Amino acid sequence: MIERLRVMLFKEYIELWRDPWAIFRLIVPLVLQVIIYGYAATFDVSHVATAIVDLDRSQASRDLVSRFSAAGRFDIVRSGLDEKEALHDIDTDRAVIAVIIHAGFGQHLADGSGAPLGVVVDGSNSNTAMIAAGYVGEIVAQFEAQRSADLRAMNAVSPFVAVSMQQRPWFNVSLDDRWFFIPGVIGTLTLMQVISLTAFAIVRERELGTLEQVLVTPIRPFEFILGKTIPFFMIGLVDILIVALLGVFWFDVPFIGSPFVMLVGASLFLLAALGLGLFLSTVSQTQQQAFSLNFFILNPIFILSGFAFPISSMPAVLQWLTLVNPLRYFLVVIRGVFLKGVGFAVLWPQMAALALFAIAMLSISVLRFRKSLD
Repeated sequence: MIERLRVMLFKEYIELWRDPWAIFRLIVPLVLQVIIYGYAATFDVSHVATAIVDLDRSQASRDLVSRFSAAGRFDIVRSGLDEKEALHDIDTDRAVIAVIIHAGFGQHLADGSGAPLGVVVDGSNSNTAMIAAGYVGEIVAQFEAQRSADLRAMNAVSPFVAVSMQQRPWFNVSLDDRWFFIPGVIGTLTLMQVISLTAFAIVRERELGTLEQVLVTPIRPFEFILGKTIPFFMIGLVDILIVALLGVFWFDVPFIGSPFVMLVGASLFLLAALGLGLFLSTVSQTQQQAFSLNFFILNPIFILSGFAFPISSMPAVLQWLTLVNPLRYFLVVIRGVFLKGVGFAVLWPQMAALALFAIAMLSISVLRFRKSLD
């Protein structure tokens, strides 16, 4: 068996080596996608087009306006006295947000009666609107805190409630989005590539007519499957290594966990991905069918993985569906190893789920492959 498997693996590696374009497809697109994700995928919003209407023109209102200018997140496109023009800027997409400081703002602050501040946000892009509104809230909170401190310094009674909040983020002190995205990209891109390679490999052999030729040799079906999937397993490990090194040395994402824990988690994840890809190959008769099924499967896996959308915010039915998603478990493993440095004592439930999924999918795929040959 070992000799037959060695010959099968040698055949696969020779075919790969003789196809420089295949090697290019396995490495260059992966690196490009990592770099694009690293720079483009972010929850931060900067250069928010902002219209400011100061109807008070007091020292307090000018102080507040100056904070928007100095924040570095807002681009002031209009600063005037006409509220209608500011709203027109939002209607025409010239501005995303309009801050309206009503007349009497400074006086209301002085007598402690509460100063109204109007904020109009373009909600056509709900994510940008929510984040921009949060930035406005931070600036106003800092403004209130500074004014309370000034009043206390003058031994005056502050009309504000003195609340001091101190944030202490763990594992990502600067809340850098890249620290969140790059480990997730490791699982996402590897899954896409491994499933695609596995799903197309056996179908391609069937379409070319070489599948029957190989199986009339002493090579058994199980050995044939191992020979086709082990190279993809090794390719997956290389992919994970490439993306991890790019994340650590290019994007400065810290790796504080154990490489061995990561290797075990990655191996289980790759076995699960290989099982899923092999299953797709057993239910496909042509490469076109494999492509369609691949597209149909990968999109839900990505959406239901927790990579970009919190699982806790999904409907209950979809949360149950995520339990059969291997990417969901691997994202917990890879982020835990990268950012938290946790080990098997914490990650064993995810490891066990990946192992069960891999065993189930590989077993079903092997049985279906044997049945299709009968």
